[in-house]
Amino acid sequence: MRSIWNGAISFGLVSIPIKLVNATENHSIHFRQVHLADGGRIRYRKVCELDEEEVSGGEIGKAYEDADGTMIPITDEDLAQLPLPTAKTIEIVAFVPADQIDPLQMDAAYYLSANGVPAAKPYTLLREALKRSNKVAVAKYALRGRERLGMLRVVDDVIAMHGLLWPDEIRAPEGVAPEGDVTVRDAELDLADALMDTLGEVDMDSLHDDYREAVEELIAAKASGETVRPAESGEAGGGKVIDLIAALENSVQAAKKSRGEEEAGAEGEGDGEMADVHPIKKTSGKPSTRSRKKSTAAAKKSTPKPTGAKKSTSTTKKATGSRSTAKKTATKTAAKKQTSSSGGSGTKKTASSRKRTSA
Repeated sequence: MRSIWNGAISFGLVSIPIKLVNATENHSIHFRQVHLADGGRIRYRKVCELDEEEVSGGEIGKAYEDADGTMIPITDEDLAQLPLPTAKTIEIVAFVPADQIDPLQMDAAYYLSANGVPAAKPYTLLREALKRSNKVAVAKYALRGRERLGMLRVVDDVIAMHGLLWPDEIRAPEGVAPEGDVTVRDAELDLADALMDTLGEVDMDSLHDDYREAVEELIAAKASGETVRPAESGEAGGGKVIDLIAALENSVQAAKKSRGEEEAGAEGEGDGEMADVHPIKKTSGKPSTRSRKKSTAAAKKSTPKPTGAKKSTSTTKKATGSRSTAKKTATKTAAKKQTSSSGGSGTKKTASSRKRTSA
């Protein structure tokens, strides 16, 4: 790999000659602007605003535009005379835990290569010290005409440096968070956890740029004169989530299908699989009034009506009443007969006694 900067790491009184090598590369596909009428390439030419003539690179310098529009020329010699101790040195200023570095500050990444045989020993010393301390080094360095902030850490057996933005270059997230108080229920959090567990981890080396591959296939097809078929459009995303619980549940199921997992609990297999989480409706210990009414009505319907018993009881009562009435009638009749008979004999006796007296 070609180095883009040569210098040294200043580690206290230790100086480590190094070369700076790009650790990343851009694989984006770049397009040219063309004239649609004839396909001619559109180029940007550097033209002076005063004489409207094209200017070559050797005739172009630097200048700072003041607030009133005045141009203040700045030459390379002016910049070279500035007191910049990090012009050729990566100066380590501190060693801190890695979690103290805000990922928002991360910028470009570089590999630091030991420059020459004498640099191998101090280079290895710094690398092993970083490994054992579980810390990263914060450093200052100058690159492309400006001083920058960097972080040194170990990647495999190499010291890597990440360019960092200065703290005052990070914007405060004002007005970015959702407005108002938003409440998230435990059931929603449980489903979110289930979705995270279902998606699980991923091998970072397996990730690739699908869009770039599609563009490359498009270019190859057009270059060979083939007809390009439009890609099948997937489901439209970005819509409003009406039911968050349903959306989370569907996401869990979709993630399981995409990973080829079976439904949780199927055939008693799949140790460690997450079961579907559903919100549980809270119910009180006492049955509701509506349920009590329903159970009472059902009990009434299930109880047979004692129709025959009522009829037999009334018949019995009627028979008993008629019998008692007959008895009373017979008793009264017998009493009348007895009275009439006793009354007649008494009359006869009185008449005979009257006849004896008159004689």
